[in-house]
Amino acid sequence: MAEPSVTDAMTTPMLTLGAETPIDEAARAMSEADIKSIVIVGKGCQPVGIFTSTDALEVLADVESPGEVTVKEYMTTPVETISPETTLTAAADRMQQYSHLPVTDSDGDAVGILTKTDLAAAVADGEAELTAGADAE
Repeated sequence: MAEPSVTDAMTTPMLTLGAETPIDEAARAMSEADIKSIVIVGKGCQPVGIFTSTDALEVLADVESPGEVTVKEYMTTPVETISPETTLTAAADRMQQYSHLPVTDSDGDAVGILTKTDLAAAVADGEAELTAGADAE
């Protein structure tokens, strides 16, 4: 049986916005969707950055009017991405450094997002044997 991949655990669809989106609009969208990150896309839905709840907190500490600045000024760049074919074991290893990884297809277009919450849900849903198999190697 093939090891589960990122495709099996990623969130789709994901919320995307353009880099010129005002911070207050991005924060409102995150709150309404009950999510902690937004993939910022450019041409062809290719990720150019990621804006997280941590970035939103930084904005609140820095600026008086979040509607007057854009996500471009606070998003994390360059954005790290992951392939949908990556195994969950390999993804878990990469997720030690990141909380959110946009998933991109072979053209570099965003097709989903993988979060630490997604990985935890995969383990809870019966993927726990993945780590046991990885430890045995």
